[in-house]
Amino acid sequence: MTRYSVDAVRHELIATWGSGEGDLATRITTIPAGNTATLLRLARALTQLSEAAWHTYTRPASAADSLEPNSEGWRREQERKAFDEVPEAITRPNLPQGGSVIISYSPLVESAHQVGRALHTLDNPDLTKAVLAEATTELTAVESAELGDLTGRAQQAVLLSREDASPAQVAAADHLLEQDPFGPAALFTDVDPTAASVAAAHWLAAAAEVAADASGQNPTAVLLEADDIEALPHETPTLVLELLDSGVSPREAITTLVRHAMHVADGLLPDPTALREQLDDFEETLAEYPEDQEPDIEDIALRLTPLDPKRPARDLLEDLLAGIHGCWLLHSEYDELDDEEEDDTENDDEEREAEAHQHHSRARFAQLVRQAAARNRDRLT
Repeated sequence: MTRYSVDAVRHELIATWGSGEGDLATRITTIPAGNTATLLRLARALTQLSEAAWHTYTRPASAADSLEPNSEGWRREQERKAFDEVPEAITRPNLPQGGSVIISYSPLVESAHQVGRALHTLDNPDLTKAVLAEATTELTAVESAELGDLTGRAQQAVLLSREDASPAQVAAADHLLEQDPFGPAALFTDVDPTAASVAAAHWLAAAAEVAADASGQNPTAVLLEADDIEALPHETPTLVLELLDSGVSPREAITTLVRHAMHVADGLLPDPTALREQLDDFEETLAEYPEDQEPDIEDIALRLTPLDPKRPARDLLEDLLAGIHGCWLLHSEYDELDDEEEDDTENDDEEREAEAHQHHSRARFAQLVRQAAARNRDRLT
């Protein structure tokens, strides 16, 4: 989301937002001197408005189970439609009357009313005009992100976890991975991380197929063996491979994992049955410890989600790319380069020879993964 602040020295209202490479800032307008408390309320209300607007992006109605009246999907749909009410709420807010004020049920609309009430107190037409234009810019950024366009202000979407994946963003991520199956930096700076993870799951499955062909392992077990070569975060990508192997699509597998982690971050318990099974295993683990020995917390702690709930989609994307790297590690252990490739690396400098060998190994693996991904492209449809 965009954060708003007051520069009391330069008398400016400033907006800042994150991107995949750092934070950006822009000056919105000059502000009147004095009345700092009201100006800070204005900045806080604008920040809340941005948070509410981006909440409709990260939790779209399309990701809900139902759109029936009064369902979660219906409420999300109504909140998204409330974008049209923001300008009116800013310019004609609900004002206190008789010691009370009307509060909107919509977090987005109520934030807009709070912006309007602060502007009413400041009574500065130029400031009101600038703030209204800024609110329009922010809402337009959300709309652009929904369409898969993450340029300009909408670039902040690359830092957010979303319960659904834009087909345009999945296609963009798939194109980037076709260029570099190991995962180029642009996946983290130009693409929504949930959509990038959907594409990465497809490419991980292709990489696991290549590693399995070389090692003789089952594709769902290749990362466990690769972990013996180099320490890897293998649990989550292995879980994704198992889901895909069971017939689940990359989109369903990724959005389910991300949505589950987002619910945990919201303080919800999305799968009580799974927790009950974890608790049963927990009791069995405790029973194995001697009565006079306290188990280490790391050994018995229960994880409600395999992802970092503060950044689930980006955490998942990082693990999936680590999984592709692990597939290459295993493939390189079993695959032998042909004589021509070996001749190219013959020189007296052992370190340079090793680097050249690794380069050829990665290039060969990448090409095999591209072929495997192309054979199973229907996974992404």
